[in-house]
This record gives sequence, C-alpha cells and structure tokens, in this order.
Amino acid sequence: MSPKENYKLALEAQIREAYGKIVYSQTCHHKMAERFYKYNRRWKWVQIILSAIISCSIVSILFYDEFYSKAISAVLSGVLTGINLYLKNSNLSEHTKEHQKVAHELWKVREEYVSLLTDLDELDKSVMVKKRDELQNRTYEIYKNAPKTDSKSYKEARKVLKNEEEQTFSKKELDLMLPPALRKNKTNLR
Repeated sequence: MSPKENYKLALEAQIREAYGKIVYSQTCHHKMAERFYKYNRRWKWVQIILSAIISCSIVSILFYDEFYSKAISAVLSGVLTGINLYLKNSNLSEHTKEHQKVAHELWKVREEYVSLLTDLDELDKSVMVKKRDELQNRTYEIYKNAPKTDSKSYKEARKVLKNEEEQTFSKKELDLMLPPALRKNKTNLR
C-alpha cells in the first residue's frame, strides 16, 4: 500500500472516530436535556399538589378551627417554600434548553460527518482535510460554550447507542418511513 493510500485510510479512520465522538456527545446532551426536563416536570407537579393541599387546609381552617389543619398548612407551606427556592436557584428549564441547543448543533455536525464519510471516495485528499478541519473547528466552537454532561448521561447514551441502537434504523424501518415510491423493498413491509 502506498503512503498516499495509507494517509487516506488514516484520514478516514480519524473522521470515523470523530463521528463516533459526536454521536456520543450529541446523545449525552440529549439525555441530559431529557433528564432536566423530567426533573422540572416532576417538581412542578409536586408544587401543584402541595399548593392544592395547602389551599384545602386553609379552607378547612375557615370552617373548622382545628389545630391539625393549621399544622398541615404551616408544615406544607414551609416545604413548598423550600421547593420554590430550590427551583428558583436550580434553573432546570434553562439547563434543559442549553442541552437541547447543544444536541441540535451537534446533530448538524454529525450529519455533515455522515455526508463526508459518504463522499470520501469521490473527494480529493485536500478537500477531505479541509472539510475535516472545518468540522473540527465547528465542533470546538460548540463544545467551548456547551454545558457539561455527567457520567449518568454518558452511561445512558452508551446504553441506547449500543444496546437499543437509538441512532440507527433497520432497512425495513427506513423503508416504512419513506413514501412508497422511494422504498427499496416494495413488498412484505408490514
């Protein structure tokens, strides 16, 4: 194998590895966004439920001057105040948006890596290097401002990418998504 062919193979290997890293990062940010969204939604429901219980306790105080209604209202009001302070300072919805934004930006870069890998045999070496460098620079700009992910999101990403093949489709699945005229296998799809 000539040095030129070796270089092209090494370049392709580097591009494939960069693609893999982008897929993992994009999936990690997507999982972080999902988790922050779920946390935020759960805490909002807790707020609503506690507010309803407190309201009922206060209404019962108006009709029945019982100690337990006052005690329940006081304790739950304190708990609700604590939750409100936590949610005010945690910015869960803002974290969700930040991770969603990064995941969307990385998705675009990921798709461009797929296109580059698809076009490799048709591209001149200098064009491949230029496109690779552009993608690396764009990736750097995204990472530079991106919020950090955690080990839990990485484990979730690994699980869905390796075991559940979240970012891939079978040929049959792809055919079912396409309009009938574009399907490869026009029979036995269902």
